[in-house]
Amino acid sequence: MREPISEHADSRLRVGSLFSGYGGLDLAVEHALNAETIWFSENNEPVARVFAHHWPEAPNLGDITTIDWRALPPVDVLCGGFPCQDVSTVGKRAGLAPGTRSGLWSHMAAAIEALQPELVVIENVRGLLSSPAIRTQQERDDDEQRKPNDATPGPATLRNLEPDPWGLGDDAARPLRAAGAVLGDLADLRMDAQWIGLPAALVGAPHPRLRVFILARRQGAVPDAAGDRLDPRRRITGTSTGEARNDRPLAPDHRPRTQRAGWLADQEHRVGDAVVPDRRHLRRWGRYAHTVARWEHITGRPAPAPALLSHDSGPRPAPAFVEWLVGLLPDWVIDPVHELSANQQTTALGNGVLPLQAAVALGALLP
Repeated sequence: MREPISEHADSRLRVGSLFSGYGGLDLAVEHALNAETIWFSENNEPVARVFAHHWPEAPNLGDITTIDWRALPPVDVLCGGFPCQDVSTVGKRAGLAPGTRSGLWSHMAAAIEALQPELVVIENVRGLLSSPAIRTQQERDDDEQRKPNDATPGPATLRNLEPDPWGLGDDAARPLRAAGAVLGDLADLRMDAQWIGLPAALVGAPHPRLRVFILARRQGAVPDAAGDRLDPRRRITGTSTGEARNDRPLAPDHRPRTQRAGWLADQEHRVGDAVVPDRRHLRRWGRYAHTVARWEHITGRPAPAPALLSHDSGPRPAPAFVEWLVGLLPDWVIDPVHELSANQQTTALGNGVLPLQAAVALGALLP
């Protein structure tokens, strides 16, 4: 049963977070929408410690497959990047299918249906656009019932047709791509969706790392300013307890941000700045000097050493350098208080999203 919605609320919106990781997407959502994450779901216990440290008041709902959505408080925004292993271009491309990790999207869809948020924010890898999606065939749902007998041209007709290598054939339901399945499910849930593929290099990061971002709005919502078009009764009261990390003056018309994500405004302001590498960059980074100098300027911090050296296993990526590559604040993931091993830190960072990249994508998709 849902908790009562307060009639006395401020301008911040409630966010429910799924597949939360270290919170990269949540930072962007809080920054772009002046919002606050009130609960999260992360089944990886070491990574969940990172999220819980930065969002101490948000409970972890744990395994998404066991959550009773009807028992949760309502949210304005539901965000998440469902597992990408089965749609990633570097994986086995099992696709979006029942029984796969990426198939956990179906549980996010169930959450959307139960919670009825005004906005849904989804992030995933480039492979979402090309990997297949497999649907369980429904009863009384076959080609013969969908297609009249005279819809298929005969052999004589086919011989006279111009070859079309791009055609999908007689079966309009195949092939189905993972992105198409997600967008189709959102349409079935009465959500209007837009999407964008954005490489991290476009926001100044020293690597391509293209990610797909989907923003879905409940049908009937008026496309006005982000804080005005959502149900004001769902907005939360109180102020953020996070440490202030942004001392840069903001423009008078800039919306107030939660303190936890306030530093993203600095990064956004610096993206378009002209950067010229100095001798130190050229001597240390060679042909990568300009890219590294630009990201140092945008993040406001120097690049750490890129590798850890070991006589036994040879060089391996330094977690501090990977954390810098994704544009997080220092020690967001690698702080010893989280008690993550070096491999766990690198894995968590590799699976996450750049907050700045997600914030810029949301800025492009929001009206």
